[in-house]
Amino acid sequence: MAYFEARGITKFFGGLAAVNGVSFKVEQGQIYGLIGPNGSGKTTIFNLINAYFPLTKGSIRFEGKRISGLKTYQICRRGVGRTFQVVKPLKRMTVLDNVIASAFLHADSKAEAVEEAKATIEFCELTLYQDKLAKSLPIASRKRLEIARALATKPKLLLLDETAAGLNPSEVEGAIALIQKIRESGVTIIIVEHIMKVIMTISDKILAINHGMVIAEGSPEEVASNHSVIAAYLGEDYSAQS
Repeated sequence: MAYFEARGITKFFGGLAAVNGVSFKVEQGQIYGLIGPNGSGKTTIFNLINAYFPLTKGSIRFEGKRISGLKTYQICRRGVGRTFQVVKPLKRMTVLDNVIASAFLHADSKAEAVEEAKATIEFCELTLYQDKLAKSLPIASRKRLEIARALATKPKLLLLDETAAGLNPSEVEGAIALIQKIRESGVTIIIVEHIMKVIMTISDKILAINHGMVIAEGSPEEVASNHSVIAAYLGEDYSAQS
């Protein structure tokens, strides 16, 4: 039995199939990459997993139990956390208070929430910023705050949506190191990322989609050399030459 499994998940918006019959499995402890051109349906898949959008068809199971049909907060309580491509912290609150708000999902008291939040902030190397307003942070630190807020919900499975987008090369290296540290802490990860250095460096397995459908799945090396993937990113003419 897979740790996480999506079975034929489909999402129609009117007559448009944003995601069409996508199936994949993720084993516990993996970093599973999800790639595809802009508009291919990657973030929609995340929105289906955490019930931001309802499924049109299909099912999603986590730890052997069906989670499709549950509310978003119920899925989070089950242990599925996520970040968002466009980070939206509580701008007028401090970094610490942002993370405390997430920690209250499981904390029984404010003291427990504060303790959990401080530990998470330290894990994400944001301690120097914890008393600063979230709106004052540079982009790399805002990305880390987004991860910290998700980690404070104590996820077993974490969905990371373009964590490295907008970062400079040294910040990308830092993002890779943080993602690997999260996996080493025991969290399984599904990651959407456009920066190929990130996805190819950290992923155990990759699913490539285009127009809402699966075009390839396999190791980073297998997916990178797949003609359908090359065509989706670079065009049919380039694929024919490769």
